[in-house]
This record gives sequence, C-alpha cells and structure tokens, in this order.
Amino acid sequence: MVLNYIWIAFFVIAFIVALVKLVFWGDFDVFPAMMDSTFSSSKTAFEISLGLTGVLSLWLGIMKIGERGGVVGVLARLLSPVFVRLFPQIPKGHPVTGSIFMNIAANMLGLDNAATPLGLKAMEQMQELNTRKDTATDPMIMFLVLNTSGLTIIPVSILVYRAQMGAAQPTDIFVPILLATFFSTLAGIIVTSLYQRINLLNRTLLLFLGGVCAFVAATIWGFSQLDPEKMNLVSTSVANILLMTIIVGFIVAGMRKRVNVYDAFIEGAKDGFTTAVRIIPYLVAILVGIGVFRASGAMDALIDGIAWCVGAVGLDTDFVAALPTALMKPLSGSGARGMMVDAMTTYGADSFVGRLSCIFQGSTDTTFYILAVYFGSVGIRYTRHAVVCGLLADLAGIIAAIAIAYFFFG
Repeated sequence: MVLNYIWIAFFVIAFIVALVKLVFWGDFDVFPAMMDSTFSSSKTAFEISLGLTGVLSLWLGIMKIGERGGVVGVLARLLSPVFVRLFPQIPKGHPVTGSIFMNIAANMLGLDNAATPLGLKAMEQMQELNTRKDTATDPMIMFLVLNTSGLTIIPVSILVYRAQMGAAQPTDIFVPILLATFFSTLAGIIVTSLYQRINLLNRTLLLFLGGVCAFVAATIWGFSQLDPEKMNLVSTSVANILLMTIIVGFIVAGMRKRVNVYDAFIEGAKDGFTTAVRIIPYLVAILVGIGVFRASGAMDALIDGIAWCVGAVGLDTDFVAALPTALMKPLSGSGARGMMVDAMTTYGADSFVGRLSCIFQGSTDTTFYILAVYFGSVGIRYTRHAVVCGLLADLAGIIAAIAIAYFFFG
C-alpha cells in the first residue's frame, strides 16, 4: 500500500512540477523529456533484470548445495549459544530455532528470496508459542529487527547491479557494506534488548559482541593505515577471495555429505531464473516512476533543498544525492533498488554518490515491508515496539553508511 502511494506521488508531483515549468518558465522540453524517460527507464529495467538471471541462478544454486551439504546446520550450531540468549522465551530445542538460524544465514548470504520462506516458517512456529495471537511476542520482535537491520555478509544482488552498471570493481563496496550492516544490526540488538530487558552483560553475549566489535575496529584501523589505492585493492581482493572460498566450501561440504551437487545446483538455479523473471514488472514500474520524477526536475529540487539545509549548518553535502535510496529503503526494497540504480545511472557506478547509494541499499532492509509480510502472515495486529526498534536500527545504518563511505571513498 505504501509503495502504491509513493508510485502515484512520483507521477503526480512530476506532472505538477513540469506544468509549473511550462506555464511560468516556458519550458517546452520538459514533457518530451518525461516521455523519453519512460521508454529509456523501461529498457534499462529489462536489461538489468536480464543480466540478473545468470548470477541469481548461480547463487541460489550454490545456496541449495550449502543447504543440502549441512553448512546451514553448522552455522546454526555455531550461533546457538548466542541466539538462545537473544530469544530466552523460546524453549530450548524447539524447532523454530532451526528456522531462525536458516533465515539469518540466508540473509547473511544476501539471498533475500531464500530467506523469506524460512522467515515465514519461523513466524508460524513462534505463533504456536504465542498465547495472545494478535500481539507480537518478544522473540518475534527480536527476530524481525534482526531481519530489518539487514545483516548481510554477501550482498550478491548489489554486486550484480554494480557489474551491470559498468563499475570497474563491482566488489569495492563489499567491506563498507559489511561494516555498515554490522552497526545497524548491533544497534537493533541493543535497542530491542533494552525494550525487552534482555541482559546483554552475560559472558556469552559479551564475548561474542565484544569479539565482533574488536574485529570490526581492527578492520577499520587496518584500512586507515592504507592509502586510498591500496585500500580499494585490499577491500576488493578480500571480497573476491571470500566469495570464491564460500563457493568452493559449499561444494566440498556437499561432496562430503554425498550430495549430488550438480542436481542440487540445478534445482536452486531454477529458482534463480524464476526470481529474475518475476522482478521485471516491479523494476520497470519503479524505474519508470523515478525516471519521470527525475526528468521533471522534481528530484533535483528535492535534493537541492536538502543540500541547502545541510550546507546551512556547515556540513559537507556530497552525500545528499544518495539520500533518496536511504529514505526509500525502509518503505520498499524495489523502490530503494530503483533509487540505487538511478543514482549509478546518473552519477556513475564508481562515483561517491553511486557507491554510497549501494552502501545504503546494503546497510539495512525494508522495515515496513518485512513487518507487514511477517506479521500479516500470522495475523499480528499489535506490533508493540517492533517499528520503533526497526527504524532506530535503520537510522544507525544510514549514519554508519555515510561515515564509512567518506572513510573509504571520500
């Protein structure tokens, strides 16, 4: 519903702005430009979707091998001591624990379409433990905040979009996204724990969160010792080595379990092809809306207004042009994806704005969409503190993304 109003607003505001420019400034080129943008944006959306087909098929195929090979189960066992304390109301050994772990693992690998079914299954299992069927429980809220904070290790789709848009090194935003999504998730955990009075000062959680924080701090310090050229080289190399290690590791795990890795890959790849085709109309719709909005001059007016406000308080305004992606992300994943693609198309995939828009896209997830789908699937009407915690995690991710983008690319 929210995306419906946003999409309508794009066209209505664009038409009003264009009409004003025509009547008061005699700009007869604005309406032809808007119509041209509808055709060019439609073509861009289709080309992007077509380019996604191969890579989505690849990664969903690899994910299926990892699932059959027991990699997800291993990850679940490793995270078990931590998640048991984050979800104290879930009985030990309950089946929902496995669904939660698998959902988080899929999200960490950047496979949103694989994560959603697992997340819905987890919500159904948690609803079975819920004594008030119309009200969200603490475990449900913590689970959704972990989803909305967008914890991602491998932002596959963003890397693919950057490759499609001609980035010289599509993986150069890998480490920045990893850092930004970490701060978003950490903020979400802390805020939700405060609401739910979960004790984060126990040994297991302190060791885990402290260890992760120390690793992130060491990563930031290490990169700060490098010049920009070496920083980009190391970041890209680490990303590529890790991605290839995961692919080979999944295949080896499947072989050890005597899985027919080829058949498993084909099964997952079929889902990737279906997914790529399914997103075409959504991407066409949002890119056409954004294209018309930009061609009318409304986008420039909005960005100039925010830039003026930021500049008035003495801050650097380079990040402002990427803000549409950050503002759209809590409302719509496809909308934010369209904004990200539009930013790379307009400013260049390797520009500061293009890179920052990608970091915004990867630092958090679609808060309102996730809340609507997950809670709606089990009939939850009273969401309690879920929205507040989710949005605070989003805010932390946005602030972290801006700071990290300046650190790496500013």
